[in-house]
Amino acid sequence: MKKYLPLIIIGIAILILIPFSIPILLALLTALVLEKPISILQNRFKIKRPYAVLLIFVVFLLLLCILGFGLINFIYTNFVSFIENIPLYVRKFNHDFINPLLDTWENYSASLPEGVMTSIEISINNSVNAVDGLVKQLMESLILFVSGIPGFFIEALIYLIALYLISLDLPKIWASLETMLTEKTRNKIKYVVNDLYKAGFGFIKAQVILSLLTFILAYIGLVLLRVDYSLILAIIIVVVDILPILGTGSVLVPWAIYALSQGQTNLGIGLVVLFLVITVVRRAVEPKIMSTNMGISPLAALISMFIGLKMLGILGLFLGPVVVILFETLRRANIIKLNIKI
Repeated sequence: MKKYLPLIIIGIAILILIPFSIPILLALLTALVLEKPISILQNRFKIKRPYAVLLIFVVFLLLLCILGFGLINFIYTNFVSFIENIPLYVRKFNHDFINPLLDTWENYSASLPEGVMTSIEISINNSVNAVDGLVKQLMESLILFVSGIPGFFIEALIYLIALYLISLDLPKIWASLETMLTEKTRNKIKYVVNDLYKAGFGFIKAQVILSLLTFILAYIGLVLLRVDYSLILAIIIVVVDILPILGTGSVLVPWAIYALSQGQTNLGIGLVVLFLVITVVRRAVEPKIMSTNMGISPLAALISMFIGLKMLGILGLFLGPVVVILFETLRRANIIKLNIKI
């Protein structure tokens, strides 16, 4: 027990510090991913490490800026457009739904029994209270989101600075760690890092395949529904689908509801069918694609994704297989000595 006490203490300390060290940990993981192209520039093109790190860092930063600018521009443009059109939506909703409902209510309310009237009034009050509570919750969420923006930018800045410094000194960091470890332990760590590196690229490859599949299904569906700008809309659906919190339903379902409210029944039903087709096809092929590219069995991928979804929501779909891969890698490296193959 005394032999493993330092490891237990270190493990507990790491678990406690992880929530406060996410930018640094993300920077370390990103630095490990970027190490490959940096090494290629060093070895193949004979570029000194500081310049190679600077070049790859600038390219990575440009990609982040392009992606971030595109996403913010898309959200801002649509949000402003939505705000500007709210009066039009309200008038349309009142004209098409509320006014006919009030006319119908006036025609039939006089003939209804008092008990039925009371029940209806209670239901209406409950609905109004529910909507009021939802609006308050949305406002609180919006305030929380806005208040968190300065902190996000500070953490993003820490992440970028840490990424550059870690990338610059990664060989030195690894060399200093090697001096503190035995050769057997070094080999195990190298095995784990290489395995996780392959799994990371396998994960990216799997996501690219799934995104391509989503794009093809969305584009074909929108073309069949004779929607204008089908190509651009399919790309937007894929971009939104990549975001863990959202997904294709964030675009297609509200769009379908709006189409149905405007009397475009065929388009509304078609969008719902398209959403169901994309969801079913993705859920059917996702475990197989993930397992093929990440080195775990389809059953393990399916179970880990399901458990991750139940525990962490949409984010769990990604983290579930990662935990399984980490376990398998540690087991194959004999760090975890269990005779269980996943």
